[in-house]
Amino acid sequence: MEHKTATLNDKRIAYTDETEFLVQVGRYEKGGYRTRYGFTGNLAQAVAYFNAINIGNGYKKRLLMPSANKPVLARAAS
Repeated sequence: MEHKTATLNDKRIAYTDETEFLVQVGRYEKGGYRTRYGFTGNLAQAVAYFNAINIGNGYKKRLLMPSANKPVLARAAS
């Protein structure tokens, strides 16, 4: 198991090569999220996919690390 650290939005994130990252998309303010992409141990690829999603009116997206104390790493809404 390899331990890694990265900086995202001025926050240090510690993870391993087995950590799961999820990119989720939802609709409307009170709507739920659906997982679009899942990555294991690759934060850079998860961030790239998160940034590549183009959200339109009423949509929202988030980058999630379920094993963390505060699992939402990044969030955006339109």
